[in-house]
Amino acid sequence: MIITRRLEFDAGHRIPDHRSLCRHLHGHRYALEVTVSGDITRMDGDPRNGMVLDFSEIKSLMRETIVDRWDHAFLVYQGDAQILDFLTSLPDHRTVVLDVVPTAENLAAKAFELLEPHIGELCDKALTLENVRIYETPNCWADASRANYRGS
Repeated sequence: MIITRRLEFDAGHRIPDHRSLCRHLHGHRYALEVTVSGDITRMDGDPRNGMVLDFSEIKSLMRETIVDRWDHAFLVYQGDAQILDFLTSLPDHRTVVLDVVPTAENLAAKAFELLEPHIGELCDKALTLENVRIYETPNCWADASRANYRGS
């Protein structure tokens, strides 16, 4: 069985080498969808009876690992020195320095990388992180799926 949980957050970024408007500082209302697979629990008296996992458990992991860190932050590539210097000069500014350019594709891969080691800790049964989807806009998204994710 496959289940998915969605959360939204706001963050700024820029794509330094982009040839159009995305090279400028701007922000998005991102949506993060995390898809997990596992067997449905079938045991009377178990709080997860009839479920793969309680959606609140996935939500908590998503918040702790991604959303609470990236929400209302500026996501900046460590190689974007000029902007990084500017952001770090601002007192108490929420800046998240990434080792990749913060495109939708790279953010999906980074979220997969951050979440994957913790999926097995959610409960005492086998769960698999199948997919992480990042919506940059309602019409544009990227998927990092188990089928194509290679940690790059």
